[in-house]
Amino acid sequence: MSHAIETPKTDPNVPIIELKDVEVVFTTRAGSGLFHKNRITAVNKVNLKLMPGQTIGIVGESGCGKSTTANVMCGLQQVTGGKVFFKGQDVTHRTAKERMQIGRVVSVVFQDPATALNARMSVIDQLIDPLVVHQLGSKADRDRRAHELIRMVGLPTSVLGALPGQLSGGQRQRVAIARALSLKPDAIIADEPTSALDVSVRAQILNLLSDLKKTLGLSMVFISHDIQTVRYISDEVMVMNHGTVVERGKTMDVMRNPQDEYTKILMGAAPSLLHPTAAECAPRA
Repeated sequence: MSHAIETPKTDPNVPIIELKDVEVVFTTRAGSGLFHKNRITAVNKVNLKLMPGQTIGIVGESGCGKSTTANVMCGLQQVTGGKVFFKGQDVTHRTAKERMQIGRVVSVVFQDPATALNARMSVIDQLIDPLVVHQLGSKADRDRRAHELIRMVGLPTSVLGALPGQLSGGQRQRVAIARALSLKPDAIIADEPTSALDVSVRAQILNLLSDLKKTLGLSMVFISHDIQTVRYISDEVMVMNHGTVVERGKTMDVMRNPQDEYTKILMGAAPSLLHPTAAECAPRA
């Protein structure tokens, strides 16, 4: 039996996701011996609280552990140590039911929309698929939601019948964002959502995410190697290096006065399409 499409209640004082001393260690086989094991610490004692309505930017170079941290937050990666809480509930060793609950409230926008979308499914089928999986709404409800979503991301309803291959990269990423919003989540994890796009459309996608955050009251975790891009969209920034958080704080504080040498290197090495305006550099209310 299908249920109405509605938003689960959220306590504004309880973190949507909380990580406490989270560690992720991968074991690989390397060297000359077949049984020689090499342990790689991808995430090292990371602590994080994502509050309702907040956007946290996680920044660092490739291999720093930021995407693994994001995968822990959305339930795609088990931890080796530490605790994971979802709306105050310990889900470190989550059940299948808990994974479904997390998937209802936390959605992911992946780096490359060309691989994130099913090439053989029409846009409308991609948008209603999460609703079918979670048994939400009638067919008419789902169709209405698909039309609402496609307008929300600034695309004409004519694209609903198209296949992903018939759309541009920017249009595909808008569809991926619409799909992430289909279940009316409390939070979105955006993992390098602009890096696979042409420079000319990156600012458009960032503006869309920023507008959706404000309009829908979304929480967001924004993952990027470009600290300037993270600055544009985030309230708070975490800088990661070799699996460890080396600096964190309010975005403008970190941008104006970085404390860690690695943060300074990132800032100097990442010229951005987006340059701060006087208004953006002003203290936030």
